[in-house]
Amino acid sequence: MAEIVRMPKLSDTMTEGVVAAWHKKVGDKVKSGEVLAEIETDKATMEFESFTDGVLLHIGVEKGKTAAVDSVLAVLGKEGEDITALLASAAAEAPKAAPVAEAKEVREVKEAKEEKKVMVEKARETAPPSLPLPPSRPSPAFSNGRIKASPLAKHLAEEKGIDIGRVRGTGPDGRVTKQDVADFTGGGGSYNVPQVEAFEEVAVSQMRKTIAKRLAESKFSAPHFYLTIEIDMERAMQVRDAINTSIAPDKISFNDLVIKAAAVALKQNPKVNSSWLGDRIRYNQHVHIGVAVAVEEGLLVPVVRFADGKSLRTIGAEVRDMAKKAKEKKLQPQDWEGNTFTISNLGMFGIEEFTAIINPPDACILAIGGIMEKPVVKNGAIVPGHTMKVTLSCDHRVVDGATGAAFLNTFKQMLEEPALLLGVGVI
Repeated sequence: MAEIVRMPKLSDTMTEGVVAAWHKKVGDKVKSGEVLAEIETDKATMEFESFTDGVLLHIGVEKGKTAAVDSVLAVLGKEGEDITALLASAAAEAPKAAPVAEAKEVREVKEAKEEKKVMVEKARETAPPSLPLPPSRPSPAFSNGRIKASPLAKHLAEEKGIDIGRVRGTGPDGRVTKQDVADFTGGGGSYNVPQVEAFEEVAVSQMRKTIAKRLAESKFSAPHFYLTIEIDMERAMQVRDAINTSIAPDKISFNDLVIKAAAVALKQNPKVNSSWLGDRIRYNQHVHIGVAVAVEEGLLVPVVRFADGKSLRTIGAEVRDMAKKAKEKKLQPQDWEGNTFTISNLGMFGIEEFTAIINPPDACILAIGGIMEKPVVKNGAIVPGHTMKVTLSCDHRVVDGATGAAFLNTFKQMLEEPALLLGVGVI
């Protein structure tokens, strides 16, 4: 008997998916466990395996198309089986809003493409392919060898060092006005290049839709407040160099030190390692740190589990591996679920200081700025130094100012004296 295969819910936030590829075509035999299609979710592109044996009788969502979770993805059954009644029944049961939403999205994409096409054609019509040569006959701005221009235009041209004979006049009979001189761009000949407004609109990806929804919910439902502290990074730089020399060719990054220091600080300040659950607060005894990774379509947050018990080398290897998977859209649900705290690091992009939006269900997120070389005061003297600013965003429903400050001071202490991190197997 034929069986409907529905669009799966491949992540906790997925409401619709895009078919990135079909591995089978109608009429192909399919075995249980074989990859049927690749589905693009809000976080990754994942392989979808068949749960049963049969022949692919119908494809409900073509490659590149979007469909809501639980809509008809395909039909599997016996070769030659009549599935007309099955599809009709499925169509009758489908939610009314789903096809409307899909049609609206398709319509918006088509309208954007048509609008872009019209604008490109308009630009081609109005923008000359190249600057024309100066006309052989006198410009309309000339009369009997004299330039027709207002006194203000002549005065402004003299002030700006512009040859007024090169300015195209837009006044009566080609008269050069003050505005013509002000707008002159210095192009060759008596003609200015037309300026054309242009833009491009692209459809919002599943990932960007979910990021927008989750961050908006976080920002407007959780009362954020922010705590910033500056950390002396001289000792951390020295220790990192020493460690990298001893474990060459392997390397650890400052981000690895940050993750380890945050994990240890969370164990000592467990109220920061928490979640707001509406009618209760969860204080997590395990430390799972989400590490924000920038990808082309937005931000993914793979999780380093039990980070407080892992060595710097292990943390570094995991983060590099997950960042690579994130950029290739190969992360699996277990890679991004279960975070209890999040770190967002923009220091490598030259950002000195910023604030981040809390990543639910966490109560806090730590924004890491770059290590900056600057004058610092040590022992009463101004000397060269290296400092790093970090900002803790807190959900005030869970974490109070004093609690957040205690965590930041512990974190600062760990990085200013990294020997506190160097327990057994930490490297």
